Amino acid sequence: MTKLFVNLLVIRIIVMLIEKYNHYSQILDRTARRVKAFAQTSFAAHGIDLTVDQWSILKTINEQGAVTPKELAELVEKDQPTLTRIVDLLIKKSYVVRVIHPTDRRSLHIQLTDLGKEQVCSLAPIVSTFRMKAWENLTEKDFHEFQRILNRIYDNLNAK
Repeated sequence: MTKLFVNLLVIRIIVMLIEKYNHYSQILDRTARRVKAFAQTSFAAHGIDLTVDQWSILKTINEQGAVTPKELAELVEKDQPTLTRIVDLLIKKSYVVRVIHPTDRRSLHIQLTDLGKEQVCSLAPIVSTFRMKAWENLTEKDFHEFQRILNRIYDNLNAK
């Protein structure tokens, strides 16, 4: 009986740990969804005709310069079909163009148009102000711990 009791106790402890970590994962997922939903609502409230993902791509191209679709997909952590769909929408809005690489005709690059550059420059301060809402009331120590924990989670899941 004692061995059975110990085994059941160990199983219960494992189940409790799994439930605890599932709860943390749910909090992380819930928070990520809330941040993105808040940002999207703020975009709409400010009359910004972009999705959060479109903004992320514009901002990334602005920071990196012309990039290949593969490089961009890695930078914004989107799969290729999703990225292609978003880039197509940004092309329709005249914010980006696909250009043939000057020395390798098989290679395309995505770059901002002048209108895209203007859009990023005019929107960056606005987006920055409403993105700060999520960070209100946090101390430098909170930021440090938050970054440390998120980096650890990211590294734990990084494919080797």
